[in-house]
Amino acid sequence: MKRILALLLVLSAVLALAACSKTPAVTEDEGTTLVYGSGDYTRINPAMDEHGEINVLLFSGLTAHNGSNEVVSGLAESWEYDESACTYTFHLRDGVKWHDGEPFTAEDVKFTIEAIMDPENGSENAPNFEDVEEITVPDDKTVVFRLSAPNVAFLDYMTMAILPQHLLQGKDMQESDFFRHPVGTGPYKLESWDAGQSIVLVKNEDYYLGAPKIDRIIFKIVTDDNAQALQLKSGEIDLALLDPKNAKDFTDKEGYTCYDMTTADYRGILFNFWNDYWTENRDLIPAICYGIDRQAIIDSVLLGQGMAAYGPLQRNIYNDSNVEHYDYDPEKAKTILEDAGCTMGENGFYERNGKEIGFVISVMAGEQDRIDIAQAAAQQLRDIGINCTVDIPAQMDWGGQMACLIGWGSPFDADDHTYKVFGTDKGANYSGYSNAAVDSYLKLARETSDPEQRRQYYAKFQEALAADPAYAFICYIDANYVAVDGLQGIAADTVLGHHGVGIFWNVQEWTIEK
Repeated sequence: MKRILALLLVLSAVLALAACSKTPAVTEDEGTTLVYGSGDYTRINPAMDEHGEINVLLFSGLTAHNGSNEVVSGLAESWEYDESACTYTFHLRDGVKWHDGEPFTAEDVKFTIEAIMDPENGSENAPNFEDVEEITVPDDKTVVFRLSAPNVAFLDYMTMAILPQHLLQGKDMQESDFFRHPVGTGPYKLESWDAGQSIVLVKNEDYYLGAPKIDRIIFKIVTDDNAQALQLKSGEIDLALLDPKNAKDFTDKEGYTCYDMTTADYRGILFNFWNDYWTENRDLIPAICYGIDRQAIIDSVLLGQGMAAYGPLQRNIYNDSNVEHYDYDPEKAKTILEDAGCTMGENGFYERNGKEIGFVISVMAGEQDRIDIAQAAAQQLRDIGINCTVDIPAQMDWGGQMACLIGWGSPFDADDHTYKVFGTDKGANYSGYSNAAVDSYLKLARETSDPEQRRQYYAKFQEALAADPAYAFICYIDANYVAVDGLQGIAADTVLGHHGVGIFWNVQEWTIEK
């Protein structure tokens, strides 16, 4: 339940239109300011929560990702790996300080990763470090990780934001007030947080890569895509991630630049296997997969952007394009239903054992493209005789819902967003999905450094997942960022992750002129 609580805490938002929210006044002597149209935050807790755009502005990890999503040095200036002992030794940079002026040390690293690993804390990120057997601190600038088995993605996972031990020791890692007043080592530090309105960041003059060029960044809370577009036009915000239909309005519009960025961010229908409906009807999920016309959804909702989805690794070097795609085949979907004993009822929907075949897709309010994708998929499923409807609740019931329009996707190592998303009882497995073959192949792939062997294991994983779908994959989306012309420095060729994660990787180099 702590895992579900973690997701609720990070995803819950103030859902009233934020078009009426006020941006803090900025005076000339405060220097340059970037106003970003952001979703809401109830907390900023990178150790417990899987992702968040704002994290990389406030916090740093031992490693980092560059614009090509390669692992580079971060708070650690160097490291060694002893393959025989399965041990990583990291050497930290000199002179790094927390935003409150206290020195950053190896004890902070040990504290953070052990907090993530502690099952009592319910971290989504715990599976990333479950191989860690021991963390030792020989001195303030050295930290050593001994693993029980190889983890090829370990350096990727050491991009994890490190938290200050001196402010969190003994505190509740889910509920501490620290996560509304975060202190990090990143390029920006928190100045103020007006709940539901704005989060104001100011540049960190002591940032280890040098002080950022933009003095202040305001995350203005605008939870509705349509409202963000209006505020871009009115000049209230300078940058926003829009849905394709709103972004199209800015194409060739004077004063704006559109960034249509490739992502590893997919959308699909998550089936909640804790719900009794799927205990009875899990065998019908392939029919649902065949009943979705992905290209029609891409054309109508995403205006032709993105691509049809059939699995979680399509933007990864280990993708296997030969697995079952579940290409649109309504007749095959009907055959599966009928072979399973379903018969067409008088109201135009299939029935099984006297019960109508149908389910509800829940979608959080505010993200218009998810709502449109879900509604389009539901209509297509109704057309083949599955009574599928869409619900847009004020708050998601992750334990009780039947299904939801999910988004995941990582541009980093293939282990990311697979092991912890599809592995049995892992930290980001919110569907209750369990498949022994999937578990086995993911573990083997994690522990194998040979690229060809990994490719074979990930192919087997994808085959097992396709044979027993956890999701009905629908599409990969592009990230449609729109910015005022005066904003410079966005790396347009970087492949982004879920919710646009990655765009701020070089934020300290950005400039803005108004």
